[in-house]
Amino acid sequence: MEFYAHIDKERRQTVKEHLCGTARLAGDFAEHFGKREWGYAAGLLHDIGKYSEAFQNRITGKSDKRVDHSTAGAKTCFEEGRWYPFLGYCIAGHHSGMPDHGSSSDGGAAPTLEGRKKKKIENYDAYKSEIQIPELKEVPFDPKKTEDPDFSFSMLLRMIYSCLVDADFLDTEHFMTNGQVQRDAGEKMERLLERLEIYIADWLENQDTESVNGRRTEILKHCLSCGEKERGVFQLTVPTGGGKTVASLAFALNHAVKNQMDRVIYVIPYTSIIEQNAEVFRKILGEQNVLENHYNVDYKSTEELNTMQLAAENWDKPVVVTTNVQFFESLFSNKSSRCRKLHNIANSVIIFDEAQMLPTEYLKPCLAVMEELVNQFRSSIVLCTATQPALQSLLRTNLKMTELCPRVQEQFRFFKRASFENLGKIGEEELIEKLKGEYQALCIVNTKKRAQSLYRQMKGEGIFHLSTTMYPKHRRQILETIRKCLKEGKRCVVISTSLVEAGVDLDFRSVYRQLSGVDSMIQAAGRCNREGKRDVEDSFVFIFQFDQKENVPGQQLQIDVSNILISEGTDISSLEGIQQYFKALYHSRETSLDKKNILGLFQNKNYQFAAAAKKFKLIEENTTTIFISREPEAKEILQQIKNQGYKRSTMRRAGQYCVQLYANDIEKLRGVGMLREISGDINDFMELVPEEQYTEDMGLDLGIESGTAVWM
Repeated sequence: MEFYAHIDKERRQTVKEHLCGTARLAGDFAEHFGKREWGYAAGLLHDIGKYSEAFQNRITGKSDKRVDHSTAGAKTCFEEGRWYPFLGYCIAGHHSGMPDHGSSSDGGAAPTLEGRKKKKIENYDAYKSEIQIPELKEVPFDPKKTEDPDFSFSMLLRMIYSCLVDADFLDTEHFMTNGQVQRDAGEKMERLLERLEIYIADWLENQDTESVNGRRTEILKHCLSCGEKERGVFQLTVPTGGGKTVASLAFALNHAVKNQMDRVIYVIPYTSIIEQNAEVFRKILGEQNVLENHYNVDYKSTEELNTMQLAAENWDKPVVVTTNVQFFESLFSNKSSRCRKLHNIANSVIIFDEAQMLPTEYLKPCLAVMEELVNQFRSSIVLCTATQPALQSLLRTNLKMTELCPRVQEQFRFFKRASFENLGKIGEEELIEKLKGEYQALCIVNTKKRAQSLYRQMKGEGIFHLSTTMYPKHRRQILETIRKCLKEGKRCVVISTSLVEAGVDLDFRSVYRQLSGVDSMIQAAGRCNREGKRDVEDSFVFIFQFDQKENVPGQQLQIDVSNILISEGTDISSLEGIQQYFKALYHSRETSLDKKNILGLFQNKNYQFAAAAKKFKLIEENTTTIFISREPEAKEILQQIKNQGYKRSTMRRAGQYCVQLYANDIEKLRGVGMLREISGDINDFMELVPEEQYTEDMGLDLGIESGTAVWM
């Protein structure tokens, strides 16, 4: 250690303070799932490479040579043996991301863990005089609660990585700002439960179980009392109109208090539902306690970061509302920015709203992660929906699901709002004739082109079109017009795609639904006689197929399974029918419930974190974004992008004026010169050139033939 004396004592002390500070924080975070030693050890060793003379010369300005300081801690872990080598994944990746294991043939330049073992780095032995490596005695997971030790171990490493990178960031932030950054973790669970109890106090007085509000109270009370149960997996199977939003919150808060849990996390497939639910939660619990975290949310800051922006980095709020994409892609990510939040998922009540929307092609890895959160990380899970998927047989451990809704069969009978009728195969002309005879009706079809085709043939007073050919802000405006028409009792016939099936509070006299998955058809039925103001016998949901077969990407198997059940006379609206549907669907897709073999990337103590992160994408990037600049704000945003480039805050605002299209539609629009690249930096972001191709009533018109014209 000839160079040791040359290391400035003050800077050496700064390194030691950072290592010890990060270790304490990471240990505190890991304590929430019983692995303090692992978090502490990762924090203590992550930056020992900074003890090298070369690194000290760089930070004192004596050299501008780049120095790898993260490999040192990983190498030390490899030398320590037993559990320590596995911490190498976390430490080696605390800047660049958790690596793949690699192979023994990898050289020192390879970005794998095996490559790091062989990489030549500066001497860092000076750390030995100041840092004592602690013994790592805690076993990585409970072997009695896993059927896949490798996946359990890989999940622990993700969580320790999260503890490390969050602690590293927070300790550095504290040093760089002299502790001036003010973070607000919100109120304790006990206080949130008090707020809820005040909010629902009057509701709990209702004893009339033959009224709608009385039934909602019955479900609410039962959920509240079930909060006393121990951690586990729960189902809340509540029919549309049963008040599951507040009932699930009541269970979650009481459960969190009784089991000393840290937060409640809502995982929801649609941003429209997220926005509605988050607003309800803020009203009940207070603005400061609810973090809404998804792409469309932009917590604006002035000169300093506000507390919500800071909380979005690591989910340090008592109630978090997020998307399926954000939740699961973060759990399979290998990058520090996305993984910082993971340790705060531990010891939480996690509610999957519209649980039937769990991604089918990734169902097995998603369920594997959910089981780990319950079995190894002290969390509870609630599957909340009116169409409960048949997941019990797909679980790999012996977890049992507990139903939270009292008298489930009776609730579904009571809340039944409409009768189903199968129209069989019909043509567009016949469907249009039926819709012309309706006063207030909703017609949902499976494709955007079909919706536009029907609308063109029907357009007139009281006829509306709604689909994702309209940008989000435009859709909200049309929805408000539709709500106003319905409320005022005016004629209102809406032709839509499935976007109205969840999170949209519309109430029609009749609903027409093209054959699709059973869960989608039942969701559509929830828009018929929603408020129960008409008799069930007078409120119909008509299921139909078009006489000409059409290709519906990603939905054909669901359609085929539903068709078989209906042809066999199954009551698809019954609880038994729903279970039959999901069992048949999952059986048919057995080999594609993990279509990219994510689980296969974590076997034989050979873990592929980077590969899994690259493969696990719930939204495949096979669409192109079209920016519509027909409104003044949109024109202003477009100019900002052209002048300043693709800033994150600008792109979030731009999202309100964008339409997503698949390749075949893009090629047609390109072929007639209607699309123009905004910048060469992003290939899949373009602007629509002729504004007249986007109309107020239909959005972006897809009824074009290739090569019909050239727009200059």
